[in-house]
Amino acid sequence: MSCSTFNVAVSLNLHGCNKNAVSKSIGFRHHTTFHKFSSLFFETLDLSSTNRSFLQHAPSRSFHSVFKCAAQNSQPSPSIGIDTENNSQRVTVLVIGGGGREHALCYALQRSPSCDTVLCAPGNAGIASSGNATCISDLDISDGASVISFCQKRGVGLVVVGPEAPLVAGLTNKLVKAGIPTFGPSAEAAALEGSKNFMKNLCDKYDIPTAKYKTFTDPSAAKQYIQEQGAPIVIKADGLAAGKGVTVAMALEEAYKAVDSMLVQGDFGSAGCRVIVEEFLEGEEASFFALVDGENAIPLESAQDHKRVGDGDTGPNTGGMGAYSPAPILTKELQSIVMDSIIIPTVKGMSAEGSKFVGVLYAGLMIEKKSGMPKLIEYNVRFGDPECQVLMVRLESDLVQVLLAACRGELNGVSLKWSPGSAMVVVMASKGYPGSYQKGTVIENLEEAEAVAPGIKIFHAGTAFDSEGRFIATGGRVLGVTAKGNDLEEACDRAYRAVENVNWPGGFYRRDIGWRALPQKQHSRKE
Repeated sequence: MSCSTFNVAVSLNLHGCNKNAVSKSIGFRHHTTFHKFSSLFFETLDLSSTNRSFLQHAPSRSFHSVFKCAAQNSQPSPSIGIDTENNSQRVTVLVIGGGGREHALCYALQRSPSCDTVLCAPGNAGIASSGNATCISDLDISDGASVISFCQKRGVGLVVVGPEAPLVAGLTNKLVKAGIPTFGPSAEAAALEGSKNFMKNLCDKYDIPTAKYKTFTDPSAAKQYIQEQGAPIVIKADGLAAGKGVTVAMALEEAYKAVDSMLVQGDFGSAGCRVIVEEFLEGEEASFFALVDGENAIPLESAQDHKRVGDGDTGPNTGGMGAYSPAPILTKELQSIVMDSIIIPTVKGMSAEGSKFVGVLYAGLMIEKKSGMPKLIEYNVRFGDPECQVLMVRLESDLVQVLLAACRGELNGVSLKWSPGSAMVVVMASKGYPGSYQKGTVIENLEEAEAVAPGIKIFHAGTAFDSEGRFIATGGRVLGVTAKGNDLEEACDRAYRAVENVNWPGGFYRRDIGWRALPQKQHSRKE
């Protein structure tokens, strides 16, 4: 190998490339010889432990694909209307989290012309291997001082907090106090998700349409109220419960059991010390997202999630089994009503309460069957997952500049550009989810699945590498198989073609994502 070839190689940031593949392709006959080369090679690169692990263990790829991925990572993204000639405008971004939502955010941020580098803490194996970000697996994101120190050392110009837990715990408060621009609400504003009782009280005070409710800490009083109201009825844990603290009870006994689970048995810990008993709303659910800068809000494209685990919206609620965008149910007229009656009053109300909201406000809506009007089911204070995945593959605006505008209170007048057509994501989950499930099952054929049609991107949520360098499942929801198409039908076909090419006996997926918009599809998938 010539010195000039070596110099070219070490100058590239080879996220997602394989040592063994390089060894074989360059022509090293013995791995021991290659390891002498590789020790110098990888010391030259600034790689996190996660990326090092990937480079050592990832499944083999061709030499061409190794250097192709390096070249892609070293080239600037195509311009989408932002002047990036001034290098001082290019920003290092740190994404906090390690799930499918964070993978999608990294993917979109990396494409931003004003983004210099994307870092993700802790990230996951799929994020590291994709080249969408450099994973910082050893940064303790629960320790605000450590995150601040890391940002200062690496010159981070924007932090994007993905999950709700660090937001509720006050990570944004600490970062903003240290002068680090952070997209995500303060702990006080994050109470919109952290406490359903807080959210409901705000709705009462500012006339925001939501389901009728009462809050209880006493199980007997809760059951008495449930008996008076009758079934169906909804029982919710007040605090954060990872998307699992909601029971839609179709019978009284089911509702009583949910109350006991939360208030007597303590199945949700402190999150279930208080419960909200809520009227059952009949209609179609939709997800509505708005970016908020404290005073102003701009809507994102519409999306619709599938919360139930089983086909035909059956079985227990989950964190989301699939989504698509746009959602036909959210017409332009309805989006305007949501902004005027729900989003803007919430933003103004939070400001009036002294807790300005900066970040993404995710309204889970019910479009009522009787009236056709939207009611607020719940708020999340971060991007929804899997909706974030279909939104980020469609976004064409410079996400870094948009999020910085939100941090600065400058969203007024900002407009977002979206790709035409549709996108769909089908979530692949571990068998048994949302109940107990086996960890460590092997997932294969992901690269081949991504290549079966144009516009496919597989986002990783719960993956790691085993000792042989294979992807394994480490969570309940594991993969978000996402596809774009000229219309929803094409996006659906592409997504399911990719899903069916993933070799994962330990996983399962719904076969009817998008069934409300494509009813003819719901029984057409192979069993």
